[in-house]
Amino acid sequence: QVQLVESGGGLVQAGGSLRLSCAASGRTFSGYAKAWFRQAPGKEREFVAGISWDGDYTKYADSVKDRFTISRDNAKNTVYLRMNSLRPEDTAVYFCAVGASSAPGLLAGEYTYWGQGTQVTISS
Repeated sequence: QVQLVESGGGLVQAGGSLRLSCAASGRTFSGYAKAWFRQAPGKEREFVAGISWDGDYTKYADSVKDRFTISRDNAKNTVYLRMNSLRPEDTAVYFCAVGASSAPGLLAGEYTYWGQGTQVTISS
């Protein structure tokens, strides 16, 4: 059974940093893109960052560009999201996802497997 388990969320002050991790089990996903999405209360799930199967290509939402960094370790079947200079508007539940192809897309429908999410709360 495939499982994606996120960790690393929490409560931090504005300007702080967090690193999210998402470990996959049940099968390996080294040939597939991975991504992070987030969903704030009352809002739709939105794309945050994506990474190609080999880590050579990354894509970011404009709102997080230059603050967040996505990376992956295929040997560990894990994807990471380093978040710096956090803002209150970054508060959301963050989800990791595995894509259906090797390149990251922007739409949730392009992803096959999802984690349960981890809460990130930024206080002002």
